[in-house]
Amino acid sequence: FIIWTAGRPQDFELKLDYRITATGNSGINYRSARVPDPVTPDNKFAMRGYQFDLDGARRYVGNNYEEKGRLFVGVRGQITRIVGTRPPVVLSTFGEAAELGTTATDDWNAVHLIIRRNTLMHVLNGRLMSVTIDDDAANRPANGSIGMQVHVGPPMKVEYRNIRLKTW
Repeated sequence: FIIWTAGRPQDFELKLDYRITATGNSGINYRSARVPDPVTPDNKFAMRGYQFDLDGARRYVGNNYEEKGRLFVGVRGQITRIVGTRPPVVLSTFGEAAELGTTATDDWNAVHLIIRRNTLMHVLNGRLMSVTIDDDAANRPANGSIGMQVHVGPPMKVEYRNIRLKTW
């Protein structure tokens, strides 16, 4: 991860552009914390927290994946709610996951995260991808760091630009 250390935002909007190779898997973490990485103990930049998932193959792009935590808490095309330790409940669907995956391009893509209290909205290229309502107060992070992930695995290139953050 490349970790922004100038704050630990709680409620915010984050806008940025990314581009990733077809073999790449990465993400944009938020409300996250640095944690030890059991796979590579010398890695001082592992994070746990919410993640706007992105990948060049478009299998996961737009999902809300809680890195080193509760895993997939929001899947694209769905509004999900987390209560207690149960798996997320699907409240509604607003699109087909496969069709929404085509929203991502091989060129620059615009991400817009709208994070307010317990509601986490992921938008890609102007299209809503997922909404997560996290009512698990004991386990949800209220604030945290923002980090740009470069996932382990095959060689890849991930680029980020035009990063803008607005906090409340």
